[in-house]
Amino acid sequence: MKIAFCTCVQIGKSCIEAILSNSGRFDLLLTLHDHKSQKKSGRIYLDDIARVNNIPLYKLNHINDIDVASILLEYEIDWLFIIGWSQIASEDLIKIPRKGVIGAHPSLLPIGRGRAAVPWAILKGLNKTGVTFFKMDEGVDTGDILDQFEILINSDQTATTLYEMVNHAHVELIKQIWPKLIDDSIVGVKQDETKATYWEGRTPADGELFKTMSILEVDKLVRATTRPYPGAFVKLDEKNKLIIWCGSTQPIQKSKSISFCDGIYYAFDFEIISIQ
Repeated sequence: MKIAFCTCVQIGKSCIEAILSNSGRFDLLLTLHDHKSQKKSGRIYLDDIARVNNIPLYKLNHINDIDVASILLEYEIDWLFIIGWSQIASEDLIKIPRKGVIGAHPSLLPIGRGRAAVPWAILKGLNKTGVTFFKMDEGVDTGDILDQFEILINSDQTATTLYEMVNHAHVELIKQIWPKLIDDSIVGVKQDETKATYWEGRTPADGELFKTMSILEVDKLVRATTRPYPGAFVKLDEKNKLIIWCGSTQPIQKSKSISFCDGIYYAFDFEIISIQ
């Protein structure tokens, strides 16, 4: 079974490392050209890991370019992982690997198709979420489920801790499905469309806190949008805003108190920046 992996972020590299450390092997690695997305948050490079493990590395501009199709055909790839990749693979690209293309989504599909799954899980007050590996099709997060890893969410979960748990879940999942890929025994399960939900994308502006909000709403938004996301914020005036990375509904020493409709929120990790 010939398997390739395409990524440009740490979560993907961690998956690669997990398989290599367990005596697995990839037949081809793909990533962006060095000059692409240099300022992208979490951007990583695969040169060292490819060289040390003697794995061919191909650098590309876009996943749907004809040269990518050619290299997959040249190496006779059976399965292609695409993880931590913002470019959407075309239907033509998905058809090239003999067995298919495997994608990952940080929710328990079919719940939470779409964007910003980590913040939404907190904002929606879910008590669990997870990561799903699925066989890509022409839809968005609609393909057959290959495996899932469940993550419990506690009442004070932050995006920072949940993001770390999601990363760990990716690593555990690829280790779980790898033997089934190798011996060609993996079986996909159709998603239940009656349970499907879609979560919209979010922008930094969605982190704005308003005086009409309750302190519980404020606390939830702060926890959902903290690092590695842009953060919840209050506009101080036309030129400056206060970004709150962490806070509490209870008084804390050396914190900044901010009044909302039903009480005071106490920010203890914050910064004031200019509004761009």
